[in-house]
Amino acid sequence: MTLPKEFTSYTCRLMGQELYSRLEKGLGEEPPVSIRLNPFKCTERAEIAGKAGGVPWCRLGAYLQSRPNFTFDPLLHAGMYYVQEASSMFLCHAVQQLVTTPVTMLDLCAAPGGKSTAALSVLPAGSLLFSNEPMRARANILAENMSKFGHEDVVVTNNFPRDFGRSKLQFDVVLADVPCSGEGMFRKDENAVSEWNPQHVDECSRLQRTIIADVWSSLKPGGLLFYSTCTFNARENEDNVAWIIEEFGAKLVEVEVEEAWNITGALAHQGPVYRFIPGLTQGEGLFMAVLRKPGKPADAAPQHPAKQKEAGRKLASDWILNPEDYTLYEKQDTLTAIPRRWAATYNEACRNLRVIQAGITLGSRKGKTLIPDQRLALSTRFNRNAFTTADVGYSEAISYLRKEAVTLPAGVPTGFTLLTYKHQPLGFVKNIGNRANNLYPAEWKIKSSHIPAEPCILRLGTPTE
Repeated sequence: MTLPKEFTSYTCRLMGQELYSRLEKGLGEEPPVSIRLNPFKCTERAEIAGKAGGVPWCRLGAYLQSRPNFTFDPLLHAGMYYVQEASSMFLCHAVQQLVTTPVTMLDLCAAPGGKSTAALSVLPAGSLLFSNEPMRARANILAENMSKFGHEDVVVTNNFPRDFGRSKLQFDVVLADVPCSGEGMFRKDENAVSEWNPQHVDECSRLQRTIIADVWSSLKPGGLLFYSTCTFNARENEDNVAWIIEEFGAKLVEVEVEEAWNITGALAHQGPVYRFIPGLTQGEGLFMAVLRKPGKPADAAPQHPAKQKEAGRKLASDWILNPEDYTLYEKQDTLTAIPRRWAATYNEACRNLRVIQAGITLGSRKGKTLIPDQRLALSTRFNRNAFTTADVGYSEAISYLRKEAVTLPAGVPTGFTLLTYKHQPLGFVKNIGNRANNLYPAEWKIKSSHIPAEPCILRLGTPTE
């Protein structure tokens, strides 16, 4: 890898020769492969075939000995795990240590969903996560990944940071994984190297400050800001943290870490910050700082559950667990179940933000027929007993995920049928007797026509049933 000369000279001055030499050597090595289990669908103690060790700062994370073709693993599409580089999993450790009571959290720049699913994995029960992405195409990918994760306490939005500042919504925690110059992705993305230049670093630094200024009013007094980038330089990292402290009176919050993790501290200014450097830590480049907004947290305003809608009441009784805990909404023939304890927040969000997904999408009306939604099948609150189930083998699972014709086992009755692989829900088909109509979303399908020589399956030894 040929690094830009200006990057080399600046980074060497910032880190010192010894640390920079470790970085340069690390950038020439093969990047590690890691995944993070979904604790709502798979036990934390799951044995993973091909595992090369656990990620020390994330109990749900595991390194793999090699990189399988994840696209052709049905369990990935079922949401059993998420492919994420290990350094980014540090968010799990930081959130678990600092957030100990239920909160409302905003992940401001969330696509494709790695840090949102990581945060949701460790947030205290009863928390609500707003997962936001400003770019619409990326927001759709975010919504897909959050759907596969299967947790109902999520609102996916498609807004700019300033929209949150203008809304009436307030958050206990804000994660700002801000757009950056991407130096930490050099060994994974050749374009990141070729596109790097000092001007872009300065542009990113200014944009990052604008993002924080736009969202700052949405953070409650006493609330926590998790600021992160995937870059090495101090302009986008320590300098911006110092600016946040000076501009808004924030204070840095320390996260306890183990010395053996080889996390690097501040390279400019002072105070607890956390930098992951390839060659020193087993992951890609990541910088994170946690800051607390001045002021005393106010008591949470009581939420008054919205009145239960009549639309689809019987449906909720049949298709989701504990239907009495949900409020049903019907919009443009689509039925959604929102947990009653945060229905008022959902109503407020719908008035002020572009909500593209929330709670559990149950189904859509087509004439007199109610068609179950793909997101229902992937929800951890889905009542599987409401549908006939057909467990299929690997080749049929891949055909289904390609939105191809699927042959059901003999004896499956006509009507909507839940397709599972290794007893994990994949989605629905409609069995009409002589064939089964594939209801998998076209925008989610596997587009590759490649046929693996062998099944690509990351074997999880103790998945939850």
